[in-house]
Amino acid sequence: MRFNRCGIALGTAFLVTASPAFADNYTLTLFHTNDLHGRTDQYPQLVTTLKEARASYGEGLLLEAGDIFSGTLYFNEFQGQDALEFMNVMGYDAFVPGNHEFDLGDPETGHQALAAFFAGAEFPILGANLDFSAAPEFADMLGESISADPQAGMLYDGIIVKHQGEKIGIFGLSTQDSETISSPGQITISDYRQAAEAMVASFEEQGVNKIIALTHLGYDSDPSVGNDLLLAQHVAGIDIIIGGHSHTRVSPPTLMTENHAGEPQAPTVIGQAGEYGQHLGVMQVTFDADGVVQEVSGELLATDERDAEPAALEKLAPYTAAIEELRDTQVGATVMSALPNPRHGSGDSRSVRADETALGNLVTDAQLSAARKVAPETVMAIQNSGGIREAMSAGDVSVGDLIAVQPFGNRLTLLDVTGAELLETFEIALANAPDENGGFLQVSTGVELVYDSREPVGERVVSLKIAREDTAMQAIDPEHTYTVATNNFTATGGDSHAVLGAAYEDGRNTIVGNTDWEMLRDYMVSLGEVTYQVEGRIVDLAERD
Repeated sequence: MRFNRCGIALGTAFLVTASPAFADNYTLTLFHTNDLHGRTDQYPQLVTTLKEARASYGEGLLLEAGDIFSGTLYFNEFQGQDALEFMNVMGYDAFVPGNHEFDLGDPETGHQALAAFFAGAEFPILGANLDFSAAPEFADMLGESISADPQAGMLYDGIIVKHQGEKIGIFGLSTQDSETISSPGQITISDYRQAAEAMVASFEEQGVNKIIALTHLGYDSDPSVGNDLLLAQHVAGIDIIIGGHSHTRVSPPTLMTENHAGEPQAPTVIGQAGEYGQHLGVMQVTFDADGVVQEVSGELLATDERDAEPAALEKLAPYTAAIEELRDTQVGATVMSALPNPRHGSGDSRSVRADETALGNLVTDAQLSAARKVAPETVMAIQNSGGIREAMSAGDVSVGDLIAVQPFGNRLTLLDVTGAELLETFEIALANAPDENGGFLQVSTGVELVYDSREPVGERVVSLKIAREDTAMQAIDPEHTYTVATNNFTATGGDSHAVLGAAYEDGRNTIVGNTDWEMLRDYMVSLGEVTYQVEGRIVDLAERD
């Protein structure tokens, strides 16, 4: 078999011709979205875009590659039920959960919001490397591994659907990153490549030779965790990958015709539609009679170039009214000077994920204040920087401002840890310094952390001191036990904080229950006029030399 182009990169021309066109060639049309992240107000324009695409390209399968949850007031208020109404209207054929679908995982109650989302879905949910069987809230939704008659709201590894009389196999894969950047709890996530290989074999045994991987792995994300490019190079037999997670605009679709060793392989097409419902992905893939990709074309249709569909706009109105009322509620505090949330990718030399920030100081002080109301012995509060999402402008503060800063609804948790465990926790937090890391820890007042990012990983903490009533500052004693406050995501091991997770599993935890943005609100209200700045709580000696 001849291929006239190999390993085509993102954004370049695409065409493969393995043989002359035959009358029995078959063209599959796909429409796809990913990473809406609570942008429910995008759906009315998405509905219009989808209608136009169907009119132009004909009927096809509509796929969603995950991360419907988290990121906006819509999600905080309605926990995905708002998005679900529009997804059902649009007629999705399959959905794979992303990492943010597990953000509301609770150590005690599990994933009630996600279970409710699945229960109301008029489409199947796919996850070949996701195991929901140990989570009781999903007990009634567990389907067979592969179903040729998939039911709405049921969980499968993969499904077989018909399009123009042809059998199409679709299976789901979700990133193992969820184990550290979200809260899957009792849901386990296995190796994506092993799961993919098993699915391809199962489909082929059932005579299916057109196979789609619906993934939330990322186009070119961290190779140690896995991504779509590696999936295409290492797992033969996948014809199409529709992805999410990295928010990549893949236009036109990428065509992979070489494996990881540089050897020719049957083509695999990869698509992803960016983020936030800004684009609808369209792909047309032509197969020969043996199910081998012959041609591919595709584009991303910009939703902001279309008018909102009137009926969908009407459906959106009550959701928007509710969140606008919440968003605009003033809490009774004023930020006197702006509190930025810098990121390296935004051109800032400093980053909330690598440096002390004024906003990080405010957030941790709010946690410490709430913690000491129930546990006066709490010595510090720590906040994973990945949980601080937006800056705060100067001016009067609304509920919307607070939820934008801390949108995940994490609860305050107290942990009893030894000084040795605390020191090891900060070594984990500093492992990427001076580069960004969502597990970099902001610290509350009365903490002085000095480190050297030039030293080997695991040996970077120079000193960690806390303020004590009987002395100005006191070094952490490795043998002593301290009470520290953090959010339940970090407390249960999120962002690679395995030491804290082990302490939590050991029963050395108390879930206080205060929600992150509510703690921030109460503390800011107590201050009235809020003035915060960087004050040397976290110091990298490498920056001083």
